Amino acid sequence: MSMKMMVVMAVGVALLGVSTLVQAGEMKAQVEAATGEVKATTEEAKGEVKAKVEEAKGNKMSAAMERGKGKAKGAVERAKGKVKEMKAKTQ
Repeated sequence: MSMKMMVVMAVGVALLGVSTLVQAGEMKAQVEAATGEVKATTEEAKGEVKAKVEEAKGNKMSAAMERGKGKAKGAVERAKGKVKEMKAKTQ
């Protein structure tokens, strides 16, 4: 093999490796986004369940507070997922 052919093959292998890393980063970003969304939905559902329990007890104020806490925790989890997604995209 000539030197020119070996250089072309080395460059080709290097470019293939870089594109694979980019795809892996995108996959990790998607996983992080999905994880954040699932955690957010879970926190909101927990808040709603606690609110229903409080309503059943007759505590409307506590129910509203639990519902609000669930939504706030869901928003925090959603934001964490976004941060992790952005971090994964930049790696």
